[in-house]
Amino acid sequence: MNYPQAMQVLNFSEKGDARGRLVALEGSSAVCPFEIKRCYYIYDTTPGTVRGKHAHRRLKQLLVCVSGSCTIRCDRGNGQVEDVVLDWPDKGLYLEGLVWHDMLHFSKGAVLMVLASDHYDESDYIRDRAEFDREVAR
Repeated sequence: MNYPQAMQVLNFSEKGDARGRLVALEGSSAVCPFEIKRCYYIYDTTPGTVRGKHAHRRLKQLLVCVSGSCTIRCDRGNGQVEDVVLDWPDKGLYLEGLVWHDMLHFSKGAVLMVLASDHYDESDYIRDRAEFDREVAR
């Protein structure tokens, strides 16, 4: 199986006809290379709000804006910051490990769904930017 890089935009296969479209995301597949243990979604975000502001040590995630649009600002600590716009439900962002990410520019009605490789574990979060920079430098 060809697993994605630690930070990669993925395009999903969709099925559809005149009635509409469908995207199926299955864990442990070519599109989602981990068993899905948690799913959550962010919605009704106040304009101007920045969510996220953290990194994970081990968690793998697949972010999909299933309605509306939002921007994910990613920083792997190498001095390069990349903004990824998620604006269609057949596109997702795969994140693995040490990627600092902010979620911003949510459109009205945006719903950001996140599929995660593990249950919530506060010890996996890095919420302090200086701590993130130290871990990346190791």
